Parts: sequence; C-alpha cells; structure tokens
Amino acid sequence: MKFNTKTIHGGQKHEEATGAVMTPIFQTSTFAQSSPGVHKGYEYGRGTNPTRTALENAFAAIENGTHGFAFASGLAAIDCVLRTLNPGDEVIAGDDLYGGTYRMFKKLFQKYGLKFHFVDMDDVVNVTNKITESTKLIWIETPTNPLMKIADIQKIASASKDKNSAILVAVDNTFATPYLQRPLDLGADIVMHSVTKYLGGHSDLLMGALMVKDETLAEELHFIQFAAGAIAGPMDSFLALRGIKTLHLRMQRHCENGKIVADFLQNHFKVSNVYYPGLENHPNHKIVKKQMNDFGGMVTFRLKDKNKEAALRFLENTKIFTLAESLGGVESLVSHPISMSHASVPDDECEKMGITNSLIRLSVGVEDVADLLVDLEQALEKV
Repeated sequence: MKFNTKTIHGGQKHEEATGAVMTPIFQTSTFAQSSPGVHKGYEYGRGTNPTRTALENAFAAIENGTHGFAFASGLAAIDCVLRTLNPGDEVIAGDDLYGGTYRMFKKLFQKYGLKFHFVDMDDVVNVTNKITESTKLIWIETPTNPLMKIADIQKIASASKDKNSAILVAVDNTFATPYLQRPLDLGADIVMHSVTKYLGGHSDLLMGALMVKDETLAEELHFIQFAAGAIAGPMDSFLALRGIKTLHLRMQRHCENGKIVADFLQNHFKVSNVYYPGLENHPNHKIVKKQMNDFGGMVTFRLKDKNKEAALRFLENTKIFTLAESLGGVESLVSHPISMSHASVPDDECEKMGITNSLIRLSVGVEDVADLLVDLEQALEKV
C-alpha cells in the first residue's frame, strides 16, 4: 500500500464478530477462558487488548515496521527503551532534546548507572567519536525540539554500527511523523513517537509508541511493557487509531501552513532568527531534502528583543494561536520553551542549547493561514 492508504487500512481488518468497520472500544480489563490458559488470544488487559492490538498494527504499518507498541505516554515509551540497558551502559544523544527526555536521562536513569553523552548531531563525527565498547544506544531526535536541528539518520546509523554492531539506534520521530520520514527504512532499530502530538492530532489523548522490525527486540520490548505496565488504555487507543486515519490529510495542511508562516516570520523586522527545515538557509537543508518528504508544521523563532517581557507580550496577545503545552493538534499552539517544555532543564544547559527568553515555538495548525498571519502580525505589534 502507498502511505495515504496505509493510514486508513494498514494492519487493519474488520471486527470479526459483527463486521464493524471501525475497531470497537473493548472497555474490559479481563477476558473469559474456557480452561486455564485456553482463550481466544486475550487474557488480561495489561498484556493485550483488541483495540490496542489494532492500533499497534497500524503503528507498525505506517512506520514500515513489523511490531508496534502503545504506551501510556511518550515518556513511558522512552522509559521502556532505556530499560533494555544495564548499569554501566552508555547512551549518546543529541544536544537539543525535548526537556522531558533530558530530564528522564539525567534525573532518573543516570542515577541507575547509565552514562549519557550529549553531542551536536549535525556532524556524524561528533557521534562516532563518543562511541566506546560501553555504548549501547544512540538517541536521535530529528527535527529537534525546539531548535529544529536535523540529524542524518542513515549516516549516523551506518557509521555507528560499523564501529559497534550491537548499538541500538532509536529515533524520536514525533515532529516529522511517518508522513515525512521513516527512520526504520534509514537504518534505525527503534522509532518512538509521542502519539499525543501529530499521530493523535486532536489534543485529546496522552500516548507514546514504539515501532521496530527486529523480532528479538520486539519480544524484549513487549516483555518490559507487560512487566512494567505502562500501557495505553482502550479508549485512548480508539482515539489514536481514528487520528491516524487522517494523518496524511492533516500533515499536508500543516506543511503548507508551516512554510507560509516561516516565510512570514523570516521577513518580519521584529524577528532575528527562524528555525524551520524548509528554509534554504537552514544549515542542514540538504539533509532535510534527502530524508524528509516535506518540512512539517513546527516553526521556532527568536525575537530581536531579548528581554523576557517582550516574549510575554507576544505570548499573551495571540488570539488564534493558543498559549499551551504540547503540539501537533489541528489547532495552532504557541509556547515558550524555556519556561514550558524545557523548564526542568538547568539554566546553564538551556543557555548552551540556545534556549533563551526570546525563543518562541509555534505548532502551526490547519486553520486558514491568512488568519494565522493576521494573528502573528497583531501579536508582534505588541512586542
């Protein structure tokens, strides 16, 4: 199937008992057995649930994987990946990460004996130079949150495995979605999504996902998910499955609007920098064109006025862009990374990353773009 067809039919079948076209919500915690261990494929909701199974099949299909896993949140999915490691193992990650990922790495798993290296993944050499016999995982976020940095997935995966074939390469594909890039096809072992964002698409659920191709790795992840219990519930699974069916349609509009908003901001006299993969002045624009089908709907920019008060005046005066956490819904959102998504990152680390008071992140929705531009213009007038 082509991608647009996969979002609707990939990994899916009509419900057997009634022929229901849309997978029902199996709102049950347990399943009847005719004899101990004799059942119809389902025993207890923490292990499997028919609604979640349908969603996980869809996850695998849209990322060209063989197995998908639905978790209670994106961070629960990341937690599952890190639980495959042992004390003394080392992880190489990008130097511009979602604040929750950074917090989990540094404040949770570091005290359990894992060692983390944060490098600029713009250059693959920065990654390979850190590889040792203890390196077990490379964590790639591309595009990054919030500075929209781009890592060459194929080059990093190939070069890393040349040095140590046992290394797992995981990619947080939340910003791009499988509509724009499919990391498993580029050599990654694991793809992670915050389904809360674009895959769900309607700001009405919390969920994370992992997708893989390797059978042994899939078995390990499934065991960890079952044993630790951070699974997605049937209602959220239903909502996510519904969201995936319109992913391709929504992403087309997100991309169209994102380009126009980025161009508008790049030419505005109150804006100093715009971070958007679709701009030709993006430092890794060539890599973007090679590994992504389009440029997405996330746009980050920096005000010329570096004072926090200027940013607050902008943030408090948007009318269509809603000031809120999260991203990827049909509605446009605006956020202030240093005080929102990256509030848990120490100030000195934010400074190193370039996350300052003047930095603002937009999740460009699917509204009429003319209205979005009017809203941005009137808010910038307040700065």
